Amino acid sequence: MDHPTGSPGAETLDPPVGSVRFGDLKRTDPISRRFGGDRGTPLDRYYVEGFLSRHAADIRGRVLEIGEDLYTRRFGGDRVGRSEVLDVDASNPNATYVADLTDCPHVPSESFDCLILTQTLHMIYDVRAVLRTARRILAPRGVVLATIPGISLIDCGGGRDTWFWHLTPRCARLLFEEAFPPGNVQVEPHGNVLAAVAFLHGLALEEMDARDLDVLDPFYPVITGVRAVKPSL
Repeated sequence: MDHPTGSPGAETLDPPVGSVRFGDLKRTDPISRRFGGDRGTPLDRYYVEGFLSRHAADIRGRVLEIGEDLYTRRFGGDRVGRSEVLDVDASNPNATYVADLTDCPHVPSESFDCLILTQTLHMIYDVRAVLRTARRILAPRGVVLATIPGISLIDCGGGRDTWFWHLTPRCARLLFEEAFPPGNVQVEPHGNVLAAVAFLHGLALEEMDARDLDVLDPFYPVITGVRAVKPSL
């Protein structure tokens, strides 16, 4: 059986066994349990916002975002004709719709040109129901832009009770292809082992070199972005 370079069985070990120095990372507690937000910008934002930036042209017309319209305004700009917000929390003053994405018949069908689902699906147990809702409420040729954690700590601020999933890119594809035609689903993993270790320890984006973060190793997906398009009628 062949092994990838650097894995057990490879001819050259770099660095050799016994010479690895962990430095500041030789600890059983992370440097930050707040995703690095107490040190600067959470590292995963780099991937989330990069994904949205690359697909900014999809953020247009009538747009629905979860919790707030920050990314709608930032990446949609004057392409957005109507910005709306959905939240399960009725106390959110910005919510256009108070709803649970798994069952929200009062949210109108075939109404939105774009649905922004960043860092949302892992907080909902019934992902399949959410994706059925997404397809229902999107207008023909409407687009859902979603990001999902792959390698991540669990939010210690109550996250043990509300954090359900870390998804591999393959799993994300299969779930989305249950609701959207396979040819309409685009899956983009982001991350590498350095990004994963830094993120797990809670290092901030400002402590990293973007050139390192841009290197993709598909076996270490920190974040997976998914773009899915509803078919035209």
